[in-house]
Amino acid sequence: MKKSGATLLQIVIVLIGFGVLALMLWEPHIEGRNADATLFEIYFKDPFLAYAYVASISFFVALDQSFKLLGYIGQNKIFSEPAVKALRTIKYCGSILVGFIVGAEAFLFIFNRGKDDIAGGVFMGLIGILISGVIATTGAVFEKLLQNAVDMKSENDLTV
Repeated sequence: MKKSGATLLQIVIVLIGFGVLALMLWEPHIEGRNADATLFEIYFKDPFLAYAYVASISFFVALDQSFKLLGYIGQNKIFSEPAVKALRTIKYCGSILVGFIVGAEAFLFIFNRGKDDIAGGVFMGLIGILISGVIATTGAVFEKLLQNAVDMKSENDLTV
């Protein structure tokens, strides 16, 4: 991949990160039950929102590792141990995010029994689980392939 292509993808990753962060800070203000709430009530009296912010840490770590991985690609250092480590971290972040979303779904089912219609939230959670699972699986497959390539490269370097 050309360095310009990797740089363009890095810019896209940064824009995704800023977009998600802006959405996470803006959305609680327009949510129906927070229409008349103060900033303190919005951010400090909602355990589900705090849970979502803690869960988002793994998302932003995965974005950071993707940014680093594209940097390795731009420098033609894709067949290196740091690239394998970045893919491993992306795999773990995807798995952690699946766990957090499953926990959020359980929260909806346990603590919202009959109070609200949770169908939309459950559907969004299922889509999040699907996307995070695909990212974790793809990261695992690419990690294994790249680790095999790095091992083969190191064997060839030793025999030459």
